[in-house]
Amino acid sequence: MEELLVGKHVKYIITVEKRKDDFESVVMEHLRLNGAYWGLTTLDIMGKLAAVEQDEVISWVMQCQHESGGFGGNIGHDPHVLYTLSAIQVLALFDKVHVLDIDKVSNYIAGLQNEDGSFSGDIWGEVDTRFSYIAILSLALLHRLDKVDVGKAVKYILSCKNVDGGFGCTPGAESHAGQIFCCVAALAITGSLHHVDKDLLGWWLCERQVKSGGLNGRPEKLPDVCYSCYIGIFIDRTRRMVEFQIGQMMQLMSSILTLELLDFHFLSIQE
Repeated sequence: MEELLVGKHVKYIITVEKRKDDFESVVMEHLRLNGAYWGLTTLDIMGKLAAVEQDEVISWVMQCQHESGGFGGNIGHDPHVLYTLSAIQVLALFDKVHVLDIDKVSNYIAGLQNEDGSFSGDIWGEVDTRFSYIAILSLALLHRLDKVDVGKAVKYILSCKNVDGGFGCTPGAESHAGQIFCCVAALAITGSLHHVDKDLLGWWLCERQVKSGGLNGRPEKLPDVCYSCYIGIFIDRTRRMVEFQIGQMMQLMSSILTLELLDFHFLSIQE
């Protein structure tokens, strides 16, 4: 495997952050907080988090907070549970979670739980198991899982489990690798992994590998490197790693470091 050109990666990430007037930056303005998390995480993995001005980043993050307690994707944008998680994660990277009014933020997240245990992404009410994972992870990071009905949250996630062992975005929706990542992670955080059929799910995940060696998110779709992350992280835990053509998969992955970070992240949450 060729040596990772750390300096070029760092330069690229910093440059992207500075190009705020580019077309791509303008049309994705509402996603900037989420993008900041991924960029900063990448820098942290490479041991280069000091390449950014910590105080400047934290100040900007806090300006993205809405009076409701949630965070928007950028200053002046509506709050959403996704960007709220990104804000928490960014602050956690800098060990600055304490700057938050934790009760205010956790109350915002808890207020998005519905009677059936599901979570809406924002006040407009869209429900998705991704939001269940995001809410549960956010509250776990804040040590405030007691703010929600965890039992109901787990029950809702399990209602999205399919006969193939996978999980969908809502009850009855087809299994998807991204949703499986979110549902299994949420079950792991809540100590509910015993509800997962590891053998059945493991086979479904292994069947996502295509001839090129890459992985798709569901049957009859093209491979995408994101699924090498979403699926790869769970394969060892379901005892099905042997079924993969590992060499082919690794050639298509942009970085195995993502797997290492996520695996550490889940383990640290469970601790």
